Amino acid sequence: MNTKQQLRALAQARRGVLVPGAFNPLSARVVEDLGFEALYITGAGVTNMGLGLPDQAFMGLADIADQTARIRDAVQLPLIVDADTGFGNALNTYHTVRTLERAGADCIQLEDQVSPKRCGHFHGKDVVDAREMVGKIRAACDARRDGDLLIMARTDAAAVHGFDAAVERAGQYAEAGADILFVEAVTTAEQVRALPALLPRPQLINLVIGGKTPITGARELADLGYGLVLYANAALQGAVAGMQRALTVLRDHQRIDEDPALVAPFAERQRLVRKTHWDALEQKYQ
Repeated sequence: MNTKQQLRALAQARRGVLVPGAFNPLSARVVEDLGFEALYITGAGVTNMGLGLPDQAFMGLADIADQTARIRDAVQLPLIVDADTGFGNALNTYHTVRTLERAGADCIQLEDQVSPKRCGHFHGKDVVDAREMVGKIRAACDARRDGDLLIMARTDAAAVHGFDAAVERAGQYAEAGADILFVEAVTTAEQVRALPALLPRPQLINLVIGGKTPITGARELADLGYGLVLYANAALQGAVAGMQRALTVLRDHQRIDEDPALVAPFAERQRLVRKTHWDALEQKYQ
């Protein structure tokens, strides 16, 4: 199977596959190296790490397309790509899907927030009329050149109109052609347990560390019937914590030794960027 077919099979198996987020090629390489089966190119992560800004629609299509192409070149895993609101109306969404498909996406996630969007676990969100989002999903499906490309529909309506309205919207998005559904920022364990039985397509649940959705083990989520369990910014938050620890030691002690509890060893860093592969190529072409 190609990576799109692999991702479809993972989602349809409904076994709670853990999907970490990546924000650049090296973070994606770490995800792959640790044996995860798919990864998510996080818009929040690209915005935070690439721009130093909060997840409030500062990222554009060019930003996410560039990172998608770079990550596609770095790893062989299936890629789910965060395309925010499609960066405009249905026509803009059509163009977004064409661009991200060329960049190497296997699944493109679209959400129904009003633009400028914000992180799904921030306050102050609003959503467009469901009919507008249905049009975007139809445009996204029509834009595909490869029929195996997956479209994921996310609704943020739970925070605005309540849980039942979010479920109703997700059902409409499934009818419009979405392959995977994503009800963002549910807030109770009861809602987490209820969702898989309420909708006809495989579902992704987003567990934001410090966010609104109760953290639940992947095994329990698999038993409930979730297809994918997203930790979009676990790597980002871990990287920030690691940088802070290492640089605090440098500031306070004026040196850092090669302590694997504090920094990745030099050799490990070179392994992850595949230096020996490039050394071999250099010898081959001399």
